[in-house]
Amino acid sequence: MKNIAILGSTGSIGTQTLAVAKANPELFRVTVLVANVNDKMLKEQMEEFSPELAVLVDEPAALRLRESYSGPTRILSGREGLLAAAVYEKTDIVVTSLMGFAGLEPTIAAIKAGKDIALANKETLVVAGEIVMRLAKEHGVSILPVDSEHCALFQCLQGEAPEAVEKLILTASGGPFRGKTKDDLAAVSIDDCLSHPTWSMGKKITVDSATLVNKGLEVIEARWLYNVEYDRIQVVVHPQSIVHSMVQYRDGAVLAQLGSTDMRLPIQYALTYPTRVKSAFDRLDFWQMQALSFEKPDTTTFRGLALAYQAGKIGGTMPCALNAANEVAVAAFLAGQTGFLSIYEIIEKTMQAHTVKMNPELEDLYEVDRWARDFAVGLLER
Repeated sequence: MKNIAILGSTGSIGTQTLAVAKANPELFRVTVLVANVNDKMLKEQMEEFSPELAVLVDEPAALRLRESYSGPTRILSGREGLLAAAVYEKTDIVVTSLMGFAGLEPTIAAIKAGKDIALANKETLVVAGEIVMRLAKEHGVSILPVDSEHCALFQCLQGEAPEAVEKLILTASGGPFRGKTKDDLAAVSIDDCLSHPTWSMGKKITVDSATLVNKGLEVIEARWLYNVEYDRIQVVVHPQSIVHSMVQYRDGAVLAQLGSTDMRLPIQYALTYPTRVKSAFDRLDFWQMQALSFEKPDTTTFRGLALAYQAGKIGGTMPCALNAANEVAVAAFLAGQTGFLSIYEIIEKTMQAHTVKMNPELEDLYEVDRWARDFAVGLLER
């Protein structure tokens, strides 16, 4: 029996993690639930799973929850509540699925408290990969990837010597605009952008998938998770999203992990590792599968991937600046305040204006995040 804390329980990964826990009551007990502002859904989750602790980061939402809930779960709020949830004594593994930069501080707190991490917040490693991986090693903590692509790589690397790895191959669906030109993208709508062809995800990550920024963030994440340099991390577009990622070895062999487009599968693997547990998830039917196709990504039109590679290779605080600018730009796009192609312009101009600091400390990253957000907002206001 593993005690689980879910940071971001009302989001896409959080709700699917709860589905995995519900399907395996003999394996998992939900001890902590954390949400940002959705008090109504969090209350429903509390009533179903009876956690010992629940946290709403938003103070007014927490007040509403306290007024409407009469059960035994203790309710906290704000930053202090979030950090208390991350280090809760009875928790064995923390699922970090809070969106964006906000996931960094509680993840580090959980690592320092000796909690294993089921990592769904890729921004944590994008922004502070070297720091996070060093702390995990120092505290004897496992970082278990939940992203389907990184879970695939993790599985393909099992039992192999690191020096035998020649290349990591991350697959990308190509998003809703695969094959489109820059002119085609000039007037795409929010609804167009959120119509992902194969995955059901939250709004922000769906936009990131459409720009290929998401794949770029995964490249940076892979560099730190698996200690592989950028010139040995390749992205290939695979529209069917059946092959979740691959590892090419020095003898020329390629190992691939295949599966249905169901995030519950990598979530369950992360929670039960190193064992595999029977599930009711859909199985692939190779008799019905017509084709698997692969192609080179269009990084000229979809510049998010190229910008991420650039930021990663520069290193230091540049990935932090890229991430902050992207979060501001995507939020503005979803609010109808800017166009799709402007996301790239905001990221690029923020990167160009940023003075990189190498070997940053956490305080440096928080400062760069604040600066980059202010700069990106300033671009939107011009």
